[in-house]
Amino acid sequence: TTHYLFIVVVAANSTLLTINAGDYIFYTDWAWTSFVVFSISQSTMLAVGAIYYMLFTGVPGTATYYATIMTIYTWVVKGAWFALGYPMDFVTVPIWIPSAMLLDLTYWATRRNKHAAIIIGGTLIGLSLPMFNMINLLLIRDPLEVAFKYPRPTLPPYMTPIEPQVGKSQNSPVALGSGAGAVLTVPIAALGAKLNT
Repeated sequence: TTHYLFIVVVAANSTLLTINAGDYIFYTDWAWTSFVVFSISQSTMLAVGAIYYMLFTGVPGTATYYATIMTIYTWVVKGAWFALGYPMDFVTVPIWIPSAMLLDLTYWATRRNKHAAIIIGGTLIGLSLPMFNMINLLLIRDPLEVAFKYPRPTLPPYMTPIEPQVGKSQNSPVALGSGAGAVLTVPIAALGAKLNT
């Protein structure tokens, strides 16, 4: 009983930690302007939580299950804001599941080698999550239009979104997010796995 209770506690707490890693990143207006922060926090938290949870159970597929839990939680949040009269585009649900599937595939393909899962799987998460989420953001309405038309009651005046500078290749958010995510995900995931042993 204690074993399964611990699994539930780890799943619930790490999920809540991930979906609250910089709360504002779920809102459309800031998902664009803070995309690099979004990529670093989400790829790192997904890798740490999923690898810890997956190595604890030792079952390939657990990371995808973990990402599915987070996705459901966030859709509940999205539904809550929608019920308050905000548009569906107001909250952005991060795309965790494909990246978690890559982690599970790595763990399965390397015959449950935890070091390969950390190094290869963590890198795949860091590289893929920014790409999937940028595609996700491209499919929603103009974030600045949403931000100014539906301001959040808790948004202080100094955080009012400003028009981002676009067209500068050296400031590509996907490149910065992918690079930073891939570099930072592996050592932090390794630390999480070490704590698990």
